[in-house]
Amino acid sequence: MKITHRIARGRRLALTTLLVGAAGLGTGCVSQQEYDKLYETNQSLRSQNQDLQNRLGTLESNNTHLQGSAGDAQGVIGRLRSENSSLRDQLASSQSAFASLEDRMNSLSIVQLDPATDRALSDLASQYPDMIVYDGENGMLRFVSDLTFGSGSDQVQASAAQSLKTLASVLKSGAASKYDLRIVGHTDNEKPGANTQRNHPTNMHLSAHRAISVRNTLGTAGIDWSRMSVTGWGEYRPLVPNNKGKGTAQNRRVEIYLVPSTRTSVSSSGNLDEATRSTPAQPVDTRPKIDPTK
Repeated sequence: MKITHRIARGRRLALTTLLVGAAGLGTGCVSQQEYDKLYETNQSLRSQNQDLQNRLGTLESNNTHLQGSAGDAQGVIGRLRSENSSLRDQLASSQSAFASLEDRMNSLSIVQLDPATDRALSDLASQYPDMIVYDGENGMLRFVSDLTFGSGSDQVQASAAQSLKTLASVLKSGAASKYDLRIVGHTDNEKPGANTQRNHPTNMHLSAHRAISVRNTLGTAGIDWSRMSVTGWGEYRPLVPNNKGKGTAQNRRVEIYLVPSTRTSVSSSGNLDEATRSTPAQPVDTRPKIDPTK
């Protein structure tokens, strides 16, 4: 607005100067010196006017460009706000799903056993205090691996086999028969020796194979195979920090969790005849085969 006002003033001044000059010329009283002065003034005003016009054009162009840039910026801001809102919704959904899953996991790990089963398992642990630890709050029996298996082996030792058979007799009768069993193997973080690696290449293999051996012993003792599952955690779920280079006996263990049964009335044996159904299906041995020629 200031530039436009200045241009208008310049135009009025130039016009006034010309009119005055014309009036003087009309009387015939203007000298050549005065005429030249008026001419120079007129040219100067014309130059100023043109300069102001040019500056006005530049400013108007800049203003148009800035308005366009502001519009683009508003568009970018709008898109970013929309993306931010979408990401917040996704985060809230993920957090909700995580919380729900965590609740489910917590509910699965904490099982309130019936009094009769709780008492029977507590009595069993009392019979084998050096081998079995009973955790009634979580419905879990913990077998010490160093007494259940030989070093680097997944073969259940005779003394441990007897305790597992006693456990099977408890789990086959009364209220205890309604529970499923989750058998979970664990090791410390010591790398298996060369001889052990022939059958159990890693601690994960060793922990899973020991869990399978416990399942086999319980199944042979009469526990329905469909009630039992196995898991191997290797060294990744220690009870206490591992002693570097020394091994940690507390972390070498097999745990048996009693959980509410998820079995259905549909038989997994399909249309097999009675003789076949009466023979429990043995679990697949996942250990690598040994070439006796090597």
